[in-house]
Amino acid sequence: MSKIVDYYFTPASPWSYLGHRRLEAMAQQHGAEIRYKPVDYGKIFPVSGGLPLGKRAPQRQAYRLFELERWRKALEVPITVKPKFHPVASDLASQLILAAEQQSGKPGALALPMFRACWVEDRDIADPATLAAIAGEQGFDGAALLTLARSPEIVSRYEQLTAEAIERQVFGAPFYIYKGEPFWGQDRLDFLDRALAE
Repeated sequence: MSKIVDYYFTPASPWSYLGHRRLEAMAQQHGAEIRYKPVDYGKIFPVSGGLPLGKRAPQRQAYRLFELERWRKALEVPITVKPKFHPVASDLASQLILAAEQQSGKPGALALPMFRACWVEDRDIADPATLAAIAGEQGFDGAALLTLARSPEIVSRYEQLTAEAIERQVFGAPFYIYKGEPFWGQDRLDFLDRALAE
């Protein structure tokens, strides 16, 4: 497949969630492959000028809520703009997504369920028992998948993807790269759509 989109994200990102289904529909429409790459923005932000939500200026935090509400209405996507468990550590959730891909051969098999758990269902995606339950709901052996997610192989894969993202100058989520061209944010999906149509 000649059309390949590298998709860098974290399940803790509402913007990644808001764009997720549109990205998948777009890829299907254009016959493109998505390479799902959950990464550690806790390592990316310090080298790219970004700040975690809690360290951003109050006016930026306030404006973010308006934007989330606008996009929720515009896209008609259910989202809790101030979920109970957020900010939240998402490393293990990201590793579980990678473990599910390895075990099932289905890229992104747990991406949307993880987004929905955080942004719609008010579940704690940092909690191992919650993660195992989410995996079980999607037909996986939750305990076994959690063990795989914590394995040196998957941890190393997560670290490698994060290093790759830094090398490719990824700085926010979601971040899409197509034919070497970066697209930052779900609000740039229209431009990605045009690029895929060429």
